Amino acid sequence: MEDMLRLAANYGFPMVVAGYLLVRLEPVIKELQKSITSLTVVVAVSEIINGR
Repeated sequence: MEDMLRLAANYGFPMVVAGYLLVRLEPVIKELQKSITSLTVVVAVSEIINGR
């Protein structure tokens, strides 16, 4: 907790919050990337099967 306060004092509150959110949301972003890649493959295969 003391480290967070020191970071906020040195770099500013918005920068600390942005860094914290990036660290917390990184796994979610990676899962979304996997889902989008899978969906792209499914759509491509579907278009091939349907002849479009």
